[in-house]
Amino acid sequence: MQNFSFSYPTRIYFGKDSVRDALVKEMPNMGNTVMLAYGGGSIKRNGIYDEITAILIESGKNLVDFGGIMGNPTYAKVQEGAALAREHNVDFILAVGGGSTIDCSKAVAAQAKLDEDLWNLEYRDHRFPTASLPVGAVPTVSGTGSEMNGGAVITNEEVGIKGGLFSAAPVFAVLDPSYTLSVPFRQVISSAFDSFSHCMETYFGSPRTDNVSDDINEAIMRNIIRNIRVMLARPDDYEARSELMWDSAMAENGILKIGKVTDFQCHQIEHQLGAFTNCIHGEGLAVIHPALYRHLVSAAPERFARFATAIWALIRKTRIDSKSPWLALMLLPRSSRNAGFPPRSASLVAVPMTMQSCARWPTPATSSRAVAFASVAMRFTRSCRR
Repeated sequence: MQNFSFSYPTRIYFGKDSVRDALVKEMPNMGNTVMLAYGGGSIKRNGIYDEITAILIESGKNLVDFGGIMGNPTYAKVQEGAALAREHNVDFILAVGGGSTIDCSKAVAAQAKLDEDLWNLEYRDHRFPTASLPVGAVPTVSGTGSEMNGGAVITNEEVGIKGGLFSAAPVFAVLDPSYTLSVPFRQVISSAFDSFSHCMETYFGSPRTDNVSDDINEAIMRNIIRNIRVMLARPDDYEARSELMWDSAMAENGILKIGKVTDFQCHQIEHQLGAFTNCIHGEGLAVIHPALYRHLVSAAPERFARFATAIWALIRKTRIDSKSPWLALMLLPRSSRNAGFPPRSASLVAVPMTMQSCARWPTPATSSRAVAFASVAMRFTRSCRR
């Protein structure tokens, strides 16, 4: 295992009806003016908005509404939120929604404290913000793990890139599995695969020798598979949803990455395709992962053999086709067409724009290989239909 240092900045409140307890404890330390960030308005229809605003008002806060955050949040939306935060002297941002809402809020928090452009700071000058507004997160869907870290995936439409921006992690996160019942089931399943993808992206990184981080990772991957199967049979099962919500948190709170180095190749490819196609993130990952791993398996056969036996209970198989029937069972797309990737689209042009050389993986992915991976993902419908 490599050398590491580890600390975790986010306080976690987990369980049914935990929002009131969390906000009552946290709000006295968060200033007078709170920006409430959310997505397309579903939290207003399902009652979550009224529940949370009532608690904030009881706590004596002035509220600033910041709604309309889209599924793939844009940099223009980040700038809109930062301007609103400055105009109203916002002290604290409470993000209520999925990973997109939380990502956008973290980027807003950083930009609101900067005099310079956040995108240029990170992508041109290769520096990171040193201050940001505090953020709290109340996820209504599990899978992205955005409430567990300081990263934010944002689409800059002007330059045609979907990529990561970095701010501070939320100071607290409230994980109430019952909130996920308000989300369409398709999104729940897609997000669960996102959690599984986070685990795999770390698991296939370096080193690939026996280590405790990978042992924990295997347990989480098995747990995700088991509870997705439960939820497919009983979509409203609270226990399964609570397990998946904590799986999501564990996949992105840094524990699995201790002593590991990885590049999240599949995510980097999907981000760029998503920037051009606006597909659902987890569904895009489900299409790309098998194609990517067919490329990598010959360079790390022992690691893929362990993945087959430890996760899927298969005997010495280094192929990953066993995952394809499971994707179908999960109602996830196994083809580019079903995931919203139009063949020969401009999406291929986007892939090499942010794809870095990933020398820590079994086989480095150069920009040309990234295009090849995306092309394979678009063509592998036939190979998946077994």
